[in-house]
Amino acid sequence: MATSGPTTTTEDVLAGVDLAGKRVLVTGASGGLGLETARALASHGAEVILAARDAAKTDAALRTIREQVPDAKVSGTDLDLASLASVRACAARLRQQLDRLDLLINNAGVMACPLARTADGFELQFGTNHLGHFLFTGLLVPLLVTGAPARVVNLSSDGHMLSDVHWDDPSFERHDYEKWASYGQSKTANVLFSVELERRLGKKGVHAWAVHPGMIMTDLGRHLTADDVAMLQSMTKGRGEKKDGESSGGGGRAGGGMPGFKTIPQGAATSVWAATAPELEGRGGGYLADCTEATKPKPWALDAVSAGRLWAISEKMVGETFAF
Repeated sequence: MATSGPTTTTEDVLAGVDLAGKRVLVTGASGGLGLETARALASHGAEVILAARDAAKTDAALRTIREQVPDAKVSGTDLDLASLASVRACAARLRQQLDRLDLLINNAGVMACPLARTADGFELQFGTNHLGHFLFTGLLVPLLVTGAPARVVNLSSDGHMLSDVHWDDPSFERHDYEKWASYGQSKTANVLFSVELERRLGKKGVHAWAVHPGMIMTDLGRHLTADDVAMLQSMTKGRGEKKDGESSGGGGRAGGGMPGFKTIPQGAATSVWAATAPELEGRGGGYLADCTEATKPKPWALDAVSAGRLWAISEKMVGETFAF
């Protein structure tokens, strides 16, 4: 990869890369960034499993990939991260079907939605973005350890800057719900989860990274108002420094048609880079954006004590204790 920055695409990241023999699972892969991530990895030889809650959309995504990559090794599996029963059922199927997993990309998520709750009563954004992936990843750890060196990529966001975890009420059961506070805490949780995963599994050859993909116009933003978009654009100003041949970072047009917005191949690039970059081999626990390690999250998102605290709370909420 000659350059890295906001305009880097998945094809830039994977130029000359051979992923034959790698087995990857991507959550939320029926559209948007997940679909592009799956397509890009499959186009370079990886075996890719698309996990999503809508079977019809997953089937359509598989057809799209096979049309673009005729020899793609792709399959689908049902996964609803807003249901712990679905998470457990999917993980059980995968453990029965697979002997190992090399890469797990926790891409699925919801953003700034009205107050809603998961099947288990958790606030939807925290329940889907963090708790669903927390349980799913934990149940798949045996496959990742067998596949080591392996990586887990957790999609976070600069939205983590909006809020630390609401430690006394993460599901907004006693406090008034605010969509951005909820989204922010879920994205902070994604980073803290990566920090604690690295601490627990790094010595076993499984490394975790949190990723900020940038702002991209996908179905994830279906609840956004014009004011919401303006607020998000203001957050991107000043991200990254302009490099030769690149458009400016957050404040410029990175090919997405609106100031600060990326195209889908640009938005998926950092996930693909986190999953495959040789320079990241053997380490993790950090926060990546624009295919670099240059960006630092808010201090609360990398706090090791908070990461352990979130792990303990999450185990209690999902009713599962992990010994690794």
